[in-house]
Amino acid sequence: MTGIVDDASDPFVRAVKPLVDAMGGEMMPPQAAGQDDVVLSWEGVDVLAVRLPQLADSLDHILAAMERKQGKPLADLDRKEKQEVVRVLEARGAFSVRHGVETVAGALGVSRFTVYNYLNREKAT
Repeated sequence: MTGIVDDASDPFVRAVKPLVDAMGGEMMPPQAAGQDDVVLSWEGVDVLAVRLPQLADSLDHILAAMERKQGKPLADLDRKEKQEVVRVLEARGAFSVRHGVETVAGALGVSRFTVYNYLNREKAT
């Protein structure tokens, strides 16, 4: 890849990169953008394009980021911490993704039933 996307010293690229990384996107030159990519402009100039991940890939990326933030596998969290993870994931729309409950249950090392209980517990409070 050539152009500003490769230039880590560019302040715009440095500013946008953590966000793109956090959502699991891919940066590319604007001329390489496809129909579904988002072209970012700065002061009237197309600077870079961002290819957004598929929703299912986003959930895996979010889970990996949460694991890094916790500093240990999500399955090793205690019950209260797992409930908080489920709360955060629900707020981020994780359970609107097909097989979202199953994916989260696997990452937390609990059953789907347990994830549904955590979700219902949150709604009851």
